[in-house]
Amino acid sequence: MNKTKMVILKGTMIKKSQQKKRTSPCNYKERLFVLDTQDLKYSERRPGKKPMMKGCIELSRIKCVEIVCTDIPIPCIYKYPFQVFHGNHYLYIFAPDNDCRQRWVRALKEETKNNDLVAKYHPNFWMDGKWRCCQQSEKLAAGCYLKISHYFSTASKKPLPQLPDPEMELRGAKQRKVIALQDYIPQGCDDLPLQKDQEYILVNGFHPEWWAVQDSQGNTGFVPSTYIAEKNSNNFERFEWYNNNITRAEAEDLLLKEGKEGAFMVRNSRQAGVYTVSVFTKAPGSNGEKNPRVKHYLIRQTEGGEGTFYLAEKYLFSTIPELIHYHQHNAAGMTTRLRHPVSLKGGCSQDHADPSRDQWEVDPEELILGQEIGSGQFGLVREGRWRETKVAVKMIREECMSDDDFKEEAKVMMRLSHCKLVQLYGVCTQRSPMCLVFEFMENGCLSDYLKERKGHLTQNLMWGMCLDVSEGMAYLESSNFIHRDLAARNCLVSKNDEVKVSDFGMTRFVLDDQYTSSQCSKFPVKWSAPEVIKFCKFSSKSDVWSFGVLMWEVYNEGRLPYENRTNAEVVESLSAGLRLLKPRLAPDTIYQLMEWCWKEKPDDRPTFALLLHELASLTHEPR
Repeated sequence: MNKTKMVILKGTMIKKSQQKKRTSPCNYKERLFVLDTQDLKYSERRPGKKPMMKGCIELSRIKCVEIVCTDIPIPCIYKYPFQVFHGNHYLYIFAPDNDCRQRWVRALKEETKNNDLVAKYHPNFWMDGKWRCCQQSEKLAAGCYLKISHYFSTASKKPLPQLPDPEMELRGAKQRKVIALQDYIPQGCDDLPLQKDQEYILVNGFHPEWWAVQDSQGNTGFVPSTYIAEKNSNNFERFEWYNNNITRAEAEDLLLKEGKEGAFMVRNSRQAGVYTVSVFTKAPGSNGEKNPRVKHYLIRQTEGGEGTFYLAEKYLFSTIPELIHYHQHNAAGMTTRLRHPVSLKGGCSQDHADPSRDQWEVDPEELILGQEIGSGQFGLVREGRWRETKVAVKMIREECMSDDDFKEEAKVMMRLSHCKLVQLYGVCTQRSPMCLVFEFMENGCLSDYLKERKGHLTQNLMWGMCLDVSEGMAYLESSNFIHRDLAARNCLVSKNDEVKVSDFGMTRFVLDDQYTSSQCSKFPVKWSAPEVIKFCKFSSKSDVWSFGVLMWEVYNEGRLPYENRTNAEVVESLSAGLRLLKPRLAPDTIYQLMEWCWKEKPDDRPTFALLLHELASLTHEPR
């Protein structure tokens, strides 16, 4: 009797051609995928007609299902790849978001868990006649990465958050990009929130007042057409940083009058069709000058081709708005980042009314402060109450951070919302010192929690702590945020022993997953990756290194890494290729992940998405 088929998952994704023959073309096509209890099928959607099946893979033939972690740009609209190795062929599938990918990978793994699976797999793509991960030139060569699984039992596996439906109803045929000129708070259920300076995909721009756009998470909705501008090099007059008829002297006078670090504008140069970026800075100059001054950078163009505009030759962009957008978050050869757009219409845009400010501003009369519970680089942390809710209040020392820097840090925090990040309730800018109001975490910082419970930490609890942090960091990674100070001391523990990532005092939002600090501020050497120590170069991969050290802290019950060594000795050891030793309580599978995090080259380290996947696949058995 045939087994009754039951549909498990259904959704639209993109597949890469399997190139079963050497002469087969490489292409990417959108397909409707259906997973049932016997097969993985994919079909071509046809308007007004029944989908035409284009392929079917028997689940019994599947040997491996894993996420693909790659260092190359993804050439299709969906950016989250995974692989299905079946028979002697590899099927690469691209999901619209990480949640969708995790759902499909977990479901496929569950349905094929009793198959004759391979022990090793290739975590990167087969491309141009070789594997990008190990450079082997035989497509059916054994995998280069050992799958980490089956150490733990499924009985105590912590569930991941509920995943959204991957289907997306509204999608445009041609991908046109726009940038939000200002924040937008949805007025109806079909609207999409906008964050100023963020990039979106234009789905439909035919209505004169309302355009449909898609955000980086695949959410689609309507926004006022006047709130966005297309990323077109010949159409940036609508941006507030552009000043058309202004001379060099007038620009200098306006920027000096503002007096804010990073205040800037783009103006016409004397030569027609050429533009200049003028920026105010207090940073010491190359010749030792210390007086506040205005620097002028000519926006140059290459001979032709893509990526023609630049301020520094290493960073090329196809449009001027893209160039400005990038340098608003990265100094990259300039004396300072482009922080505050200045306009003839009314000075810095930072001073303009913010439509979302009221929902974040905490009335100082409603905030009751209690005892001090901690301190950090930028100020004290006190227990408090706000609207009958117990909170933690981070008070900023005036000498440590300017008002502008405080507001910038607050903006960073306001952009983040995840169950594994300490939640920001609001900011209080109408009192001195200014402060941030966070959710209260009863069990304090993770490093103290580990020390206090030394000898009583179970394997499942330690694994769960690492999983919690990896989940929070995977969210930051997917949002293009860099933490820059990840350590057990900067994670907090709730009354239910849930761990959340905290302390974003050093966080920076970046566009290319790499941030070179213009000031190279102090950083914790014992948690820092080699490229941070040598070049002050931060990225999500340097956060991954720090996460490896955090895992080491957890499985050493709060011990300080390299506790008997100076910073100089640590740097010398790392340069010699030495790494922290395996903790006594760490299973081999966990230490393998630590070692993976500590690869010398950032590109050889896993992403947080991959770390989360690997940790979630581990379930615990008693030692």
